[in-house]
Amino acid sequence: MSESYYKTINGVKYDRGILEAADKAVAGQGDGRISIGDAQKMMESVKDGGKYTDVEKTTMAYVRDNYKFTSEADTWFRTEIRKWAASK
Repeated sequence: MSESYYKTINGVKYDRGILEAADKAVAGQGDGRISIGDAQKMMESVKDGGKYTDVEKTTMAYVRDNYKFTSEADTWFRTEIRKWAASK
């Protein structure tokens, strides 16, 4: 059986691809923070449907609250998501 596109945590629906990218980013070697390269992978998951959905917005808020970004990655992601969302 294939996994759902969504993952539910505490009754809230999140984008599974973004969460998996965040989990992968902080696993293994490194300092446990999301780098620019990792943020770029998460951005690909956000862009996959062609628009910034409410579920994706909720998921990114969750990621920002529960994962640490490098300051460069945080700045890059926030800038890119604003530019991309504004173009939709």
